[in-house]
Amino acid sequence: MNNSAAVHHDDLLVGIGGSDDAGVYRISDEVALVQTVDFFTPIVDEAYDWGRIAAANALSDVYAMGGTPLTALQLVGWPRDTLPFDLLGDVLEGGAAVLEEARCTLVGGHSIDDAEPKYGLAVTGVVHPDDIVGNDGARPGDALVLTKPVGTGLITTGIKRGVVDQAVRDEAVATMARLNAAAARAMRRVGVSAATDVTGFGLLGHLGEVIRAGGVSAEISLAAVPLLPGAEQLAEGNVVPGGTRRNLEAAARFTQFGDTPEAGKLLLADAQTSGGLLLTIEAPLADALLQALEDEGEHGAVIGQVLGRDFADGPNGVVKVVS
Repeated sequence: MNNSAAVHHDDLLVGIGGSDDAGVYRISDEVALVQTVDFFTPIVDEAYDWGRIAAANALSDVYAMGGTPLTALQLVGWPRDTLPFDLLGDVLEGGAAVLEEARCTLVGGHSIDDAEPKYGLAVTGVVHPDDIVGNDGARPGDALVLTKPVGTGLITTGIKRGVVDQAVRDEAVATMARLNAAAARAMRRVGVSAATDVTGFGLLGHLGEVIRAGGVSAEISLAAVPLLPGAEQLAEGNVVPGGTRRNLEAAARFTQFGDTPEAGKLLLADAQTSGGLLLTIEAPLADALLQALEDEGEHGAVIGQVLGRDFADGPNGVVKVVS
């Protein structure tokens, strides 16, 4: 996109020039708007759960920026001639339930006739201009903390292929439908250097954005990364979505895998839906962050550390994976 006035403004604090999770626009010295949009096709068979997951996923970008969601607009594509509107009602009800939990007000939306069903939200939140948490603040020596296990891409693919049992399915759905609100409160309370949420580009892809934005490198321990039950077995059994394979191909350009097994690579690159927050924080504060997460009823795991750029062989940062 060219350097037009459409993408530049003195009050545009976070725009499309980087790879942050949402845009931020200052409306006063005390308040800035956080704006994001996300929607996707069904990832589970149950319409109500799809709505819940899609809503939690859309809200996550506001939480990752340190903001509080205020309002939402629904985005719907629906094949009106082939799927009943009662089913759409279940989707909308699921989304509304998560919005109510988030205390985010539904103010309207737009729908179109579409051959493939789609659902999501455009969300507006608020944050103090001084309290924005971007993905560009990681510093050498910071600890890397992840707040949800990975593996949702593998499991939802397994659901579609009929090779996932009910317990694995239920755990994955519960994880995807869980808001990142509590994790965001913990990160604001303790103070972090950088934050992003782990979604479609997978853990490696979003960590890659963090190291490029911050001018750093990173090291992660495969053994320390929390996994959803069943995810490792699906990776080993080659039940892998196309998005995960594309993520791995992209991540290979900046990742030193060493002797990481193929299943481990796939888990680190797995395309997530409504994943957790990936946070960097000064190492001495990592335990305080983990405790704050526990206090909020959340869990966190230290999965690695931020390194200096000189760790990399070339001009760009790298991610080193260790066992």
